[in-house]
Amino acid sequence: MDAARAVAVLGMIVVNVGPRTGQGFADVVHRLPLGRASLLFVLLAGLGITLLTRRTRAPGSRIPWPALLWRTGVLLLGGLALQLLDHEVSVILPTYAVLFLLAVPLLRAPDRVLLTGALTAGVLGPVAWIGLQMAQGTTYDPRPTTLLDSPPEIVHSILFSSPYPVITWLGPFLFGMWLARQDLRDRSVQRRMIVAGALATLAGRALSLALISWVGEPGDAIGFDRLVTSVAHSQMPLWLVSGTGSAVLVLGVLLRGDAFVRRRLRVLVATGQLALTIYVGHLLVLAMLVRPEPHVLSEGVLISLAIATGAVLFATAWTARFPRGPLEQLLRRPWARGSPPAKPRTLPPGSGAEPPVRVNLRRPPARPTT
Repeated sequence: MDAARAVAVLGMIVVNVGPRTGQGFADVVHRLPLGRASLLFVLLAGLGITLLTRRTRAPGSRIPWPALLWRTGVLLLGGLALQLLDHEVSVILPTYAVLFLLAVPLLRAPDRVLLTGALTAGVLGPVAWIGLQMAQGTTYDPRPTTLLDSPPEIVHSILFSSPYPVITWLGPFLFGMWLARQDLRDRSVQRRMIVAGALATLAGRALSLALISWVGEPGDAIGFDRLVTSVAHSQMPLWLVSGTGSAVLVLGVLLRGDAFVRRRLRVLVATGQLALTIYVGHLLVLAMLVRPEPHVLSEGVLISLAIATGAVLFATAWTARFPRGPLEQLLRRPWARGSPPAKPRTLPPGSGAEPPVRVNLRRPPARPTT
């Protein structure tokens, strides 16, 4: 799972650096992670929180409320503060925080409840999202929220109107929780993940193209005709199917090749172990050094390579000396940091022990990311 997080965070860097305006073949390839890296992150978040709390399913066990509430608070407040910076990126951490909180009542839910919830949220969430926009009309504010907004504005944004609304992103998260209940060490499970992920990736896009050729492109105004699109960050079911499918495909391939990854691509594992630190670090670099974004593809690629290389080198050096990244350590409860280390836990190959978790006072224009 650490290697999969690295793929997500490196893809996120590429997308967030930009540019996104070109229409050539190279530009299309450059934009492939758009709307897919973030879904991979959310899928891994659901998977990670389930692995982290899997002991709560044992009879008589307790749900670790203090640890989960601390993690939620750090991600929520940190994400809202980071949104104040002038990096022109929509920060996903507040959505992460709320998803972790919503996961608590489902930690002991049967597998079928998680899978049914994921499928239901993936279909009804986008429908409700459209309905809310149509009902609110011009008062609907899609901007990401910041620490300076009022509590009602923050809650509304995270749940319904931000670039990562919980109402639609809950489906991939629940699917990740369900996936964590499977035996990810089983080669047949890994093979099914690869095949099903590839089919879902292609089917979501193909069905969208077929529907558009039949009923036409959706209009500019928000309406139910938008259900036919699979455009990245459209919040629509076919995009969720295709993007979640690609996330499952990537995870399945990396689990299948876990021995090779750990032997030959150790730097990828190290990078994934510091996913939160790298995520926050790249936002700081964007705000202080990169913005405004590059306007030509070659410049964007060079900047992305520089940031990614620095992140990989930092992660490799850090993990050689410390067990956790600096911000990954922050996710641990302060009162537990001095306690003796827990006994080693047996996780599926490629799994990590910790899930990863815009100062300009005018709100910068933000855009959907990764």
